[in-house]
Amino acid sequence: MFQKAVPVFAAGKERELNTHIVLCGEVASLKDTKILITASSFYQLFVNESFVAFGPCRAAEGYARVDEILLDKYHSENGNTVRIEVAGYACRSYSTVLSDSFVCAEILHNDEVLLCTGEDFECFISPNYLQKVERYSAQRHFSEIYDARVKESFSTEVSTVSAPQWIERKSPYPIYRNAETDSAATVGTFTFDETLAFKEKRYSFVPDEYWGRYSDDEIIHKPHTWIQRQKQTCTGFEKKLPLVIRENEYAIFDLTQIQTGFIKFTADVMEEADVVIGFTEHCSPEKFSFANINCHNVLEYFLPEGENAMMSFEPYTVRYAILLVKKGKACIKSFGVKTFECDMSGMIAREFEDEECRVIYDAAVRSFAHNAADIYTDCPSRERAGWLCDSYFSGIAEEFFLGKNDVEAAFLENYRLYKNDGRLPSGALPMCYPADLKIENLFIPQWDMWYVLEVRDYILRRGHADEKESFKKSVMGVLKFLKTYENEDGMLERLPSWNFVEWSRANDWTNDVNYPTNFLYAGTLMAAYDLYGDESLKQKAHAIIEKTKKMSFNGDVFVDNALRDENGVLHNTGNFSEAGQYYAMLFGEVSFGEDKYRHLEKYVDEGFSSFASHPDFVPVNAFIGRYLRMLVLMNLGKYEILLDAIKGFCLDMAKSTGTLWEYKDGKGSRDH
Repeated sequence: MFQKAVPVFAAGKERELNTHIVLCGEVASLKDTKILITASSFYQLFVNESFVAFGPCRAAEGYARVDEILLDKYHSENGNTVRIEVAGYACRSYSTVLSDSFVCAEILHNDEVLLCTGEDFECFISPNYLQKVERYSAQRHFSEIYDARVKESFSTEVSTVSAPQWIERKSPYPIYRNAETDSAATVGTFTFDETLAFKEKRYSFVPDEYWGRYSDDEIIHKPHTWIQRQKQTCTGFEKKLPLVIRENEYAIFDLTQIQTGFIKFTADVMEEADVVIGFTEHCSPEKFSFANINCHNVLEYFLPEGENAMMSFEPYTVRYAILLVKKGKACIKSFGVKTFECDMSGMIAREFEDEECRVIYDAAVRSFAHNAADIYTDCPSRERAGWLCDSYFSGIAEEFFLGKNDVEAAFLENYRLYKNDGRLPSGALPMCYPADLKIENLFIPQWDMWYVLEVRDYILRRGHADEKESFKKSVMGVLKFLKTYENEDGMLERLPSWNFVEWSRANDWTNDVNYPTNFLYAGTLMAAYDLYGDESLKQKAHAIIEKTKKMSFNGDVFVDNALRDENGVLHNTGNFSEAGQYYAMLFGEVSFGEDKYRHLEKYVDEGFSSFASHPDFVPVNAFIGRYLRMLVLMNLGKYEILLDAIKGFCLDMAKSTGTLWEYKDGKGSRDH
């Protein structure tokens, strides 16, 4: 894709943790020009001090997606400066693959190369981003601390980095818009209080040297802990910007709903300042606190006197933010977020007579937009990870909202291009990707089944039949892997690694033979049959369905699992989950027209409430049980019950944050 440009990075730094570099170049005219650009891990592009783009769209290991951006509208008759800031994280994460850091870019006028990496750009290692900082989360990369007092200088030697395979972006380019507030909800003073508790569990799991981190004794600034040990004393409400904030004073901002993007502010600094910003998806506007989500939602800026316009390098998720002046004095002139979200401008128009439905729908649209900026992600905060199964539902949503599936095309292509390095069983796929878990046998077998279901829908139901053969190897690889775990009855037994039915105690019942998983397996085989027409897959699916129904149905409900005794004989447990019933109904050809299943319809209608006190029963959680219930109700045409269920689950979320959540109780991500 590049004529002359080669991938480069600061010499000797391509494998060093959290290295930020800057490239600058001058060009006389930007009329009729475009830039081709990509990087590992991420870049921000500026032209004549105007922010242009963040990227690239993430790709499978060994590949890089190339952005193509028109530059005409940034042209200045007085000369043009192109600035590229690059974060080379060189660490493992759930959101990118590990590779040597690089940036590759060239600016073209028609077919003439005006500037290109490897020849024309000046480069320096940014002295402004502190390198030795805490990880933002175990799943993402590093937090941001920025020192604007240090002057930049162009003096860094660059070296060429081995080029990955260049591929097209596929996903639409994201939307950047300004979501700002004109006032502080609360102002006050703060003082250090050593008696205040702070989060000891700062990560979902502790990222060690394998994941890539700096040790605590190497890190000087720890603003995440510092904020939590400051006692806040409110002194006022609703203060309009601009607002002067002095040392040991703070302001809390409320963006009224959750926004995802780059946190930004402008300040006239009267005395050299140390500004700490904490942000969260949920707290009181009268007292800031971090929500119950394991990520370091903090930024710290060391600012010189004068005008300062600051913006985070990475996108984050925020509704409330506190800005504390740890030292100095600053007049805050603006505060908000430059959004980073999927372009929904071409969305299919939908009419709603019910305003509550409209509120929920709008929240669903916003949640999707925040989680489809380049690939499908589970949340734009803690992880930004491309999880299978989540993506099955996102694929349905993208088609419904936009009438096309460009983001899904990029997401699924990454899985199709995945190369197993031997850490997973042959044919198995990662549970989330692009990612660099590289942990022996850590994956979710059920998510591989949802991959096959999604590929079937993408190809046959969403109009991509021309791509069918390109997915055959990965689909058949999944089936080949699963076949090795079939028992004497043809059912899956003792699947390896992390077995996942849903976020409830149903996950505790996956030992030996799990019936919901076998219903899902039958659905997977049928999906592969639909794709490639192998009659043996269809016959096998029906055999598994009949065997699983026969073994799991106790005359009233479907039980979840069977365990083998010391003689090798399978015995059903008494465990049964609401989610398990929906797996049977979705993939097990269960008909309420049959007498033995007819009473199940009553249980579905009531949401299995009559079993609430049963000691062996577990109701659904948000993911994925509630969504399976929605699919079942939709398939049965029980729309009034479905609408009541959606309102009961989603309406309070939508009204509160303008987004949909990971859990009904609000823990974890509130933009999921």
